[in-house]
Amino acid sequence: MIKTIIFDFGDVFINLDKPATEREFLKLGEISPVSEIQKINKRYEVGNFSTPEFIDAFHKLLPEASEKEIINAWNAILLDFPEHRLKFIQKLASKKQYKLILLSNTNELHIKWIKENVPFFEEFKSCFDVFYLSHEIRLRKPGTSVFDFVLQQNKLNPTETLFIDDTKENTDTAAALGIHTWNNDPKTEDVTNLFTTKSNLF
Repeated sequence: MIKTIIFDFGDVFINLDKPATEREFLKLGEISPVSEIQKINKRYEVGNFSTPEFIDAFHKLLPEASEKEIINAWNAILLDFPEHRLKFIQKLASKKQYKLILLSNTNELHIKWIKENVPFFEEFKSCFDVFYLSHEIRLRKPGTSVFDFVLQQNKLNPTETLFIDDTKENTDTAAALGIHTWNNDPKTEDVTNLFTTKSNLF
């Protein structure tokens, strides 16, 4: 029986345009190799870069770009947060049947944008018993260590835990630890259908 549900954030609650950041950076100039964007991202997402250091890293790649252009390109991935998903998690939290945890690879600039552009962010955050952002805990998915951290910190039994994430690499790592998973497809599935999609677990 599931006692704890761990949710990803992007493309589970807030919609993303994942290719947008790379697309917008390439409008600002040539980045060679393009994999440098991913390298900077990974360091920033675990707090190994401060925001000024992160912006400086992109200035070195795109010397003609302004700080505002860099930040706007970086945040281009973030789209809308449908309110029906807020209502879903609020209803689930009100029932107090499950421990609810958010586990997201999220950096400082992205969460700043979300706080400024999602008017109900604090309401959303308050639905969770624990709210883990990678740049704060200095661990990111799909590393095994981040799942070990969450399991140990919350004294969770993997067989009583469900993890929901749109990235298969992340759910594969969780599944290898014995955690139940739902690798949701944001194009065809919605988190609000959790209890019909995964009815066998509840």
